[in-house]
Amino acid sequence: MHPILIEFGSFSIKTYGFFIATGFLIGITFAVKEAKRIGYDPQVVLDISFYIIVGAIVGSRLFYVVTHASHYWRNPLDALKVWQGGLTFYGGFILAMLCCFWIIKKNQLTIWKTFDLFAPSLAVGVFFGRLGCFAAGCCYGTPCDLPWAVTFTDPQGLAKLNVPLHPTQLYSATGALITFGVLFFLRTRKLFDGQLALMWIMMYSGFRLIIELFRGDPRGDLLFGRFPASQVLAVVLVVCSLVLFPVLKKRNG
Repeated sequence: MHPILIEFGSFSIKTYGFFIATGFLIGITFAVKEAKRIGYDPQVVLDISFYIIVGAIVGSRLFYVVTHASHYWRNPLDALKVWQGGLTFYGGFILAMLCCFWIIKKNQLTIWKTFDLFAPSLAVGVFFGRLGCFAAGCCYGTPCDLPWAVTFTDPQGLAKLNVPLHPTQLYSATGALITFGVLFFLRTRKLFDGQLALMWIMMYSGFRLIIELFRGDPRGDLLFGRFPASQVLAVVLVVCSLVLFPVLKKRNG
């Protein structure tokens, strides 16, 4: 839609990168305020945020490379060409959570309470990230003739050009905004530690399952010859969160 935010000669700022940076900044700011509210050391939250950012960037690239293994097996050096695009949210989320788990244990914090602290910030990050996707044209939808269909015309973008498409990026952004609203409301009303984290997983993965039906972009090698890896992982996460919900409620409620 508008992949280049600012351009001066050979220097340019990508709109996608701007939105990602904005999402990180606002999400971290919110997490620091939440830390003060629940009695956490804000500096520790900033430290955790740093590892989350690093894990998110590395993990999102690794997951993309793995799910497009057929291409990178033939062109291994392409795996290093991050500037050409190729980041997957689930990969970033998984590695970021592993990094988060490590530093939480290192600082002797409560795992699920800390995950709850960051859950609304994750929703913020997804919201701004999907706005960046919309600007860049990635994660685009299938052709449609709906009144709200969008047509991409910028050749520097990643979407199909001059074809009305489902605005799947905006569907995802709307889902993230709804998720943030629910988590913001529940953060002072939760019944047990881990409730917000599980709610985020269920809502993000649930929205993802629905939106995947309208995605039209290449999503890598298919599992079982039919399903994108992100769709299968969404099902797994929904099931896991539903199983954990009564367990954590009984243990921590």
